[in-house]
Amino acid sequence: MANIKEIEIIKQSLIEIARKMLVAARTAPKAKGINNLEMAILTDSHIKSLAKKMKDIGNKENNNNIFLRDAQNVSDYADVVVLIGTRFQSIGLKLCGLCGFANCEEKDKHPEFPCAFNTGDLGIALGSASGMAADFRVDNRMMYTIGYAAKELELLNSNVKIIYGIPLSATSKNPFFDRK
Repeated sequence: MANIKEIEIIKQSLIEIARKMLVAARTAPKAKGINNLEMAILTDSHIKSLAKKMKDIGNKENNNNIFLRDAQNVSDYADVVVLIGTRFQSIGLKLCGLCGFANCEEKDKHPEFPCAFNTGDLGIALGSASGMAADFRVDNRMMYTIGYAAKELELLNSNVKIIYGIPLSATSKNPFFDRK
């Protein structure tokens, strides 16, 4: 019989739950069924590199305490990090204007601006993913600071314009809340 330590079980379980989170995000409803999402799972040295970049951003940007706090939090507690991001691409509606332009044809002349459905679909996918983590009672929290650093590190394709990160942990108390 094997002697499998708790730390090994937790780490492997968190990776498996992260995989399920990606499936939940992928199958979340999307406007017109158009997929503009890209996702990845980070572990080990990739998390350390991410936390270092977050810290660098915090120090570079006049001691941006949010980045510094989140970098320390991710470095100390995240066993796995899920990245979910979106590309900016209109969905081809003739009548909408939610993005501020008259229609998708007009919006397409401004590719640096998101289609309102891109950000809406991203939010739904993030909710589905974090909901999956919650279903398994896994500590998690959506963090834009992770996504900002992931974008700078080009951890997803360069055409992915908005990224959020969800760190995962399994502890006695969620370390991603009630922080200083």
